[in-house]
Amino acid sequence: MTKSINLAKTVFDLTEQYPELLVILKDIGFLGIANPVMRNTVGRVMTIPKGCEKMGMDLETVKKAIEKEGFEIQE
Repeated sequence: MTKSINLAKTVFDLTEQYPELLVILKDIGFLGIANPVMRNTVGRVMTIPKGCEKMGMDLETVKKAIEKEGFEIQE
């Protein structure tokens, strides 16, 4: 089964669908994702592209790191 991530979905929705994504995103630099309060508040409106923009991270680098963990990225 292919694990597919739609970048238009919120971080909360993606981590609900794929709980293992929590660790991956935290390791990439989405540090607030490990905090359940942040995940349940900001994570409900934040997407991965928005998070990258806010934190000054390169989206392409983040996408490659996620794909390296076996996920397929949908734009």
